[in-house]
Formats: sequence, C-alpha cells, structure tokens
Amino acid sequence: MSAARRHTEHTLVVAAPAESLYALVADVTRWPVIFAPSLHVEHLERGEREERFRLWALVNGEVKSWTSRRELDGAGLRITFRQERGQAPVASMGGAWRFTRLPGGRTEVVLEHDFTAVDDDADALEWITRAVDRNSPVELAALARIAEQDHPVDDLVFSFSDVVRLPGAAADAYAFVHRSDAWPDRLPHVRRVVLREDEPGVQHMEMDTVTADGSAHTTESVRLCFEPSSIVYKQLVPPKLLFGHSGSWAFEDTADGVVVTARHTVAINPDAVPEVLGEGRTVADAAAYLREALGRNSRATVSRAGAHAEARHPSS
Repeated sequence: MSAARRHTEHTLVVAAPAESLYALVADVTRWPVIFAPSLHVEHLERGEREERFRLWALVNGEVKSWTSRRELDGAGLRITFRQERGQAPVASMGGAWRFTRLPGGRTEVVLEHDFTAVDDDADALEWITRAVDRNSPVELAALARIAEQDHPVDDLVFSFSDVVRLPGAAADAYAFVHRSDAWPDRLPHVRRVVLREDEPGVQHMEMDTVTADGSAHTTESVRLCFEPSSIVYKQLVPPKLLFGHSGSWAFEDTADGVVVTARHTVAINPDAVPEVLGEGRTVADAAAYLREALGRNSRATVSRAGAHAEARHPSS
C-alpha cells in the first residue's frame, strides 16, 4: 500500500520584481537572517543549476536537520527541492517555489510542499502539516519584508568577518566559546548567560550584554556546536535595528597557534534606523555601526579565548 501523501500550497502577492524574489530564495546562505525558522545552511555540492545542502531549522519549536537537493531554473523562475534524508516523523518531503510576474511590478509567489510521514502515522502527518502551515506563511512574509524595501538587497543583507591569530590550541579556544555559561566571569561586556544543551551539540542561550554606550541588551540564540572546528548561531529575537542576525566561530590549528574567524551575517531593518541611531542616519550608517559594534564584541571574545588557550599551553 502506497504511503499517504499530503500536498499544501501557500501563496503571497509581493510588491517586488519576480527576479529579485527568485534571487533571494536561490541564495540559501542568506536564509538564516531572512527566514525565522532557518538556523544554518551548509553546502555539500553547488553548481549553476543544481545544489545539495544541509539545513538546520526550528520545526514546531524543535531543532531539525535534513539534506536537500534543489534544481534552479532562473529563466522559468522556478526552484524545486527534495529532501534526501530527513528526520522523523518526516518520511519524504519536496516541493517548489514559483514566481509569476504580475502587472505593476508585483509577483505572485507560490510555495508548494508534498510530504509523507514515517509509517503513514496519522498523528505524525498532522504534526508535519502544522509545521508546514506555520512556517510557510512566515517565510513568505519574511521574503516580502526584505524584497519590498526601497533599498538594494545587498545594502540590507551582508556578511563580514574578523580573523584573529592567537597562541595556543584550537580545541582550547573552541572550549572557551562553547562554555558561554562562564562568559559573565570572563567577558566584561557580558552580564548574564543562561545556557542549556538538551541534546549534544544543540545549545539554547539567553544572554545579557552591555554595549560601549552603556545600553543593555538581552538576546536569545540557538547555537550548533561542531567540536572542535566551529560553532554557529542564530539570534531568535534580533534587536530593533535588524530583521535577522546569524554568525559563526571557526577554529583552525596552524604551525604558529590558532586562527579564529568570527563571522556575522545581518539583515538591516531600514525603518528602525532613525529610531535607533537618530534622525538623518542612513542604512550605510547602520551598516558601519553594526560592523563596529558586533566586530568589537567578537574581537573581545576572541582575545579572551586566546588568553585562555595560551594559559592552558604556555610557551616553554
């Protein structure tokens, strides 16, 4: 007996060109700062018309991961996808993004899904349906939020990195970042951290920090830890200035010590710029502010991580 397959379709009309919307969906590296459920994307294969990647996402409040293959049809404004390996209760999952030009520079965006549940379990099928019905409208709205801005997407969504060379071993620098619950005693800009790790490698972190101007911020993040080489994170509730913020820490041993790369990807909320930075300030001002503020905190953390690593393995 064939598995029970369910089909869903979610649609939104967006006041933006179809080509711009297609480009946003086609670039999965930007998904964590555009789509709330997306946490992290790692490419496995990447070509002009086909790609494979592993995606981590929040599904009904749980961190799930799967590998997908996509076919990209820029001329036809269509992207099809199919999971190669999912997580229970999903047995199979696929679908498509379709972008149809409408008069007045608008676009109809259609997100289709088809899926089955493990063992054809009816409760599992309803669980998957709820997740798809919850996430799909959120993803469509987030796509519109970015595409409908009066600013080029590249001015709003961008990445930057700080690369620091330190003494010591990568494993010790990794351990410093991994044990963020100890940061209030180790980092001057961190006041409080609540950390839980319900499953190995998946951390939920709440943190209070203080910026250079004395203002306090509380952030909630999900962190994915790949010992001993990297830790990636996604802010679940970004500050007013941002639609989204994700980042990573990468650790590499070299002959001269350890190289730590702290990377940030942000999506700026233009409407919040005057409120946060003052009247007359621009998106470019916001980009410079974020580059300095986020980079400064990362460099401070890396510096303390280096001191920690060197203390564990002092030079002879």
